[in-house]
Amino acid sequence: MTRVLLIEDDPAVRRGVVLGLRRYGHETEAVGTGEDGLEALAAFAPDLVLLDLMLPGMSGLEVCRRIRETSQIPLVILSARGDDMDVVIGLEAGADDYVVKPASGALIEARMRAVLRRVAPAQAAADAPTGTTSVGDLEIDRGALRVRKHGADVPLAPSEMKLLLFLSAAPEQTFSRQQLLEDVWEHSYYGDARLVDACVMRLRAKIEDDARHPVYVQTVRGFGYRFGPVPA
Repeated sequence: MTRVLLIEDDPAVRRGVVLGLRRYGHETEAVGTGEDGLEALAAFAPDLVLLDLMLPGMSGLEVCRRIRETSQIPLVILSARGDDMDVVIGLEAGADDYVVKPASGALIEARMRAVLRRVAPAQAAADAPTGTTSVGDLEIDRGALRVRKHGADVPLAPSEMKLLLFLSAAPEQTFSRQQLLEDVWEHSYYGDARLVDACVMRLRAKIEDDARHPVYVQTVRGFGYRFGPVPA
């Protein structure tokens, strides 16, 4: 049973989402403000957070940023704001996925399952070499799902971890955004390409010495991304 924390200020939406989550067998805690959500995060200890952006008081973006300061828990934004800029800002704040309301219970469930699969070691490391890979100053332990840079642990959100595992399993091979959506996010439509770009930006900020001149996750203009080659 998955424990889900829903932070949503609209009572009608809150009831509907909770009903759908419970129908799928999830244990759910629902609160109406960001402040209550941060308190519930510690008290309820969820496996995943569903977060609305338009909250009274503390905004959903601020809640997302504060969660990411201390936790890499899977986090999905659930918002009526579907403009490209809103989606990108939400993803850049640290969300693993973004679902535009109104959304069916089946869609929310599918997106949650996809994010949660990125946490599971067997899924995250599927079809990738086992053991520890050292590339430059970066050390990737696929079995433990641990990344170290200059000897220090680098905390990665589920999407960031799976993206790094996927790219580093095939160094110097270029993958299109669509390929990465299908293999990392398990999405099959082009409109979510911004998920890839936002995740790459966050990953670079954590593993690159200079995100403006990336060494590990490189852009292949007009096509997509690749891992390396990393100079000796």
